[in-house]
Amino acid sequence: MIFRTAESVTEGHPDKIADQISDAIVDALLERDKNASVACETLISNGFCVIAGEMRTEAYAPINEIARNAIREIGYTDGGFGFDYRSAGVITAVNERSADIADGVRANGRLGASDQAIVVGYASDETAEFTPLPITLAHKLTRRLARVRKEGTLPFLLPDGKAQVALRFDEDNKATLAHVLVSTHHSRSVTLKDLREAVMEEVIKEALPRSLFDQKTQIAINPAGSFVNGGPQADTGLTGRKSVMDCYGPEIPHGGGALSGKDPLKIDRVGAYVARYIAKNLVAAKAAKRLTVYLTYAIAEAEPIAINVEGDLAPKLDGRRVVGAIRKLFDLTPEGAADALDLLKPQYRAAAAYGHFGREGFGWERTDRTDEVLDAL
Repeated sequence: MIFRTAESVTEGHPDKIADQISDAIVDALLERDKNASVACETLISNGFCVIAGEMRTEAYAPINEIARNAIREIGYTDGGFGFDYRSAGVITAVNERSADIADGVRANGRLGASDQAIVVGYASDETAEFTPLPITLAHKLTRRLARVRKEGTLPFLLPDGKAQVALRFDEDNKATLAHVLVSTHHSRSVTLKDLREAVMEEVIKEALPRSLFDQKTQIAINPAGSFVNGGPQADTGLTGRKSVMDCYGPEIPHGGGALSGKDPLKIDRVGAYVARYIAKNLVAAKAAKRLTVYLTYAIAEAEPIAINVEGDLAPKLDGRRVVGAIRKLFDLTPEGAADALDLLKPQYRAAAAYGHFGREGFGWERTDRTDEVLDAL
C-alpha cells in the first residue's frame, strides 16, 4: 500500500495574495514594456502590504493601485473580513536592478541566464492535465471553494482557505481517497455544523470524483473549529512561499526558485516553463508515461550546462537518446524559450493561484511538438 499526498490554498491565503500582487505588477510592466526586468516581492500582514524588489524599465506602473485592485478582486472588500483593499496600507521600497548583473548576463548581444539555477519540469499520463493526481485534486478543491464563494452559492465563505488530500494506492495501482481535509475562512453568520454540511455537499462532492471514495475515506472540514479570523489578519504572507504547490506537489523535486514576481526572462521562470513544455510534449507523444526534466543553468550562459531526464521511458528509449532529442528540438536559451512559449506578455497574475501547471491557456501547456518528438526519437 502506497500513500501520496498534496495540498493547495485558495487565492485568499496570505501567501497567495502576495504572489498575485507581485505578478499583477509583473503584468502591468510587461504591458508597457515587454523587456522590463522585474523582481518583485510582496509581504502581507495585518492591515498592510510591503512591496519591494529590483526593477529596470522605462515604463511606469501605479504599484499602490495595482496592489489594491488585486486585493479587491481576491475578495477582501469589507473591513469585517479582517483585511480591506480600501484601508490597507501599501508601502513600496523598489530599487533599480544592479547594472553589473544586467550588463553581465547580456554579452555580445545575447541574453544569458539571469542567475545560476536548477529548474525542473514534469509531466505524467496519470491525469488529463498531465500533472500528479494528488496536486490535481487538491487544486480542484480550492478552486471550488473560491467559486462557490464568488458565485454566492455559499455566501458565508470568506477568501482564505486550504485543502489537502491523501490517496491510497493498492498493489494494482488503483487509487482511493484515504483522507480529505478542507479548512475554510468563514463569517460569524454560519454555525460549524451548517458550514461542514455545506462544504461537504457543494465543495468536496462536487470537486472530487465519486469513484475515488470508499468506506475507509476520512473527511475533515474545519477540524480545528471556527475559522473566523483568517487572511492577513491571522497570518503573514510572502511571495514565493508556496512554490511546491505552485508546481507539482511534494512528489516531484523542486529547483528551489520561486516563479511569481519575476519577469519571464528570469531563468527560474522561463526555465521552469520550458522544462514543463518539454516534459509534457514527450509524455503526450508517448515517449514516456511520466518524465522529469532537469535543466541546469550558469549565470550569463544562454544554454543549459546540463540536461537530465528521469522517468518511465517507452521501450527502446534511454535517457541519452531523449536528451539528444531535447537539444535538437527545443530552444533552451532564455530569449528563445520565451519567444517560443509567448511569455513576453501579461498573463502571470492568472497563474499565481491554483498552480502554474495543468491549466489551459498558457504557452508552456501546449502539446504542439509531439509529431516532431516522434520523428526525432
